[in-house]
Amino acid sequence: MRAVIPRRLALLALLPLAVAPFACSSTSDTPAPAGSVPDASAEGGPSGAVDAGDAGASFDGAALSGRPYKSFVPSKYDPSKPAPLVVLLHGYTASGDLQESYFKLAKVAEDKTFLYAYPDGTVDARGNRFWNASSSCCNFFGAKVDDVAYVTAILDEMSAKHSVDPKRVYVVGHSNGGFMAHRMACELAGRVAAIVSLAGTLDQDTACKPAAPVAVLQVHGDADGTIAYAGGSVASGVPSFLGAREAVAFWARANGCDPTLAAGGPDLDLDTGLAGAETKVERHTCARGAAELWTLRGGAHTPPFQSDWGARVWGFLEAHPKP
Repeated sequence: MRAVIPRRLALLALLPLAVAPFACSSTSDTPAPAGSVPDASAEGGPSGAVDAGDAGASFDGAALSGRPYKSFVPSKYDPSKPAPLVVLLHGYTASGDLQESYFKLAKVAEDKTFLYAYPDGTVDARGNRFWNASSSCCNFFGAKVDDVAYVTAILDEMSAKHSVDPKRVYVVGHSNGGFMAHRMACELAGRVAAIVSLAGTLDQDTACKPAAPVAVLQVHGDADGTIAYAGGSVASGVPSFLGAREAVAFWARANGCDPTLAAGGPDLDLDTGLAGAETKVERHTCARGAAELWTLRGGAHTPPFQSDWGARVWGFLEAHPKP
């Protein structure tokens, strides 16, 4: 596919200038020292973070060949007690490190004791990292990479190396990573309990047919100038994507929920750049799974989040294990 890609896509997921990427220097597969607090400094990644993708495992890791990923094991992790697993997927042009420095889930993983992985997508013809998530975002040069197999292999390896609770496997993504989170929910619905997508949806003509209910939280700014809240296309010649409300309605139908999207609680103050509690919470009533929408009124594509953002993401995930 050859698309006319406007300059705004070069900034699709670049994070606020106050957030700096970091490198992870640890190569041992060990938990963080007891009592340590993850540190996202420029000198190193969060305590306990490791390059895990090239380690041995008891399964076929062909999909991981040449694609290491970083993972985090909290200091209170006990192999005798199965722990939740969260995978974070970055936006177009970003990286696992950069996305972690924005979402800050490693600190939440340490506080709440869940296993955590944050991989990198592959590099496209323009040198930008991406996920082959959907026809609408963001495989602009038609690469044949199978990112469903790659993320599945991460789940497999993390489960082989650690005690992962199979009922608490979660995927979180931003922008292109949000599209990929939706795809993982579509294709691994029997395994993924819940996803959180910030500013990433599904194709307008989605072929998604989930085999089981999945809890889905869509977080989206209604002033997003990149992945429009109402739906659209990221570039000329690229297929359209669903709007935020349409994406949540899709999951409500797939999960067999009540079709009405209703108020789901008090407004939230998520965005430090907007006055007051700018985020409206709405949800469908679901007996299985979930379909929930948080709308940042006036929110942009990469909102400057309050310090409790990561904890709020985890709060949704934690509340929605597989039955």
